[in-house]
Amino acid sequence: MRYTIALDAMGGDHGLKVVVPAALSVLEENKNLKLILVGHQAELESELKNLGASANERLVIHHASQKVEMDELPSQALRGKKDSSMRVAINLVKDGVAQACVSAGNTGALMATARFVLKTLPGIDRPAIVSTLPTMRGHTHMLDLGANVDSDAEALFQFAVMGSVLTQAVDGIERPTVGLLNIGEEEIKGNEQVKEAARLLQNSSINYVGYVEGNDIYKGVVDVVVCDGFVGNVALKTSEGVATMIIHFMKQGFKRNLFTKFVALLAMPVLKSLKDRIDWRQYNGASFVGLRGIVIKSHGSADTFAFANAIKEAVVEVDKALPQRINDQLETMLSKRHTG
Repeated sequence: MRYTIALDAMGGDHGLKVVVPAALSVLEENKNLKLILVGHQAELESELKNLGASANERLVIHHASQKVEMDELPSQALRGKKDSSMRVAINLVKDGVAQACVSAGNTGALMATARFVLKTLPGIDRPAIVSTLPTMRGHTHMLDLGANVDSDAEALFQFAVMGSVLTQAVDGIERPTVGLLNIGEEEIKGNEQVKEAARLLQNSSINYVGYVEGNDIYKGVVDVVVCDGFVGNVALKTSEGVATMIIHFMKQGFKRNLFTKFVALLAMPVLKSLKDRIDWRQYNGASFVGLRGIVIKSHGSADTFAFANAIKEAVVEVDKALPQRINDQLETMLSKRHTG
């Protein structure tokens, strides 16, 4: 199968300085892939030249005259940046020229533009952001991570369906386990939205196993963790902060004196293994699920390695026809609920 992915080459903290080398790297690995670099043509041609490369049939430049800034309001980007690299890349998906779009740009603007251009799948009220997180048992998928700060029970149910289908497709798990993030495991705990979502999931074909707490996320007790975007984003950013703090304290400890520096040298293989396992760059590429097309959000500060992984995530979702799978599963579930 051949894949065509549109890249917002101007988005993110580093723009084309990261996107172009990442594109070249992934093209070298995947001979069935075609990438469209969307951005300012002259700048892209110059960057390719600096890297000893040029546009060709598998690496196409598509000119866009505008760029969405990282601090720009989504409404301003949507109304005033119709020829931005972000908007044009998403338009290529809508027009069938590309099968997916990858951007490291402004998250709010990307979600607003993607939802406006691509629309949501039938039966989906709001798209959600889902990402892969490392756990003690491998990894888990968590959603929503910031698209919806206040979600009702029906939205949480839809997130569970989308997360389950994604995990089924990407990880090959026949019946992924799904848990609702809550402040306790007891049925009486939580707000009304979470309690009602639990009732909906219990009466569905989703492999729902009950509530999970924050400390369960990285234990890997479930394949999918479901929550609203406010809770999910706070949990994610807190986790990133804790990981950074631990690494900081470890570096301080090992640099304390000659003996600790010697211990650090002995422990280097273990430390490198730990760093690799918790390296967020390996899991870069959050999916905007619930749309009629595939849009992958890369971390804004992604380097070449991280952005390349976001492109690879897009390829996987295209290969698995994720939007169609979500549509089919949700259609079946809603049909059973209405006839039940």
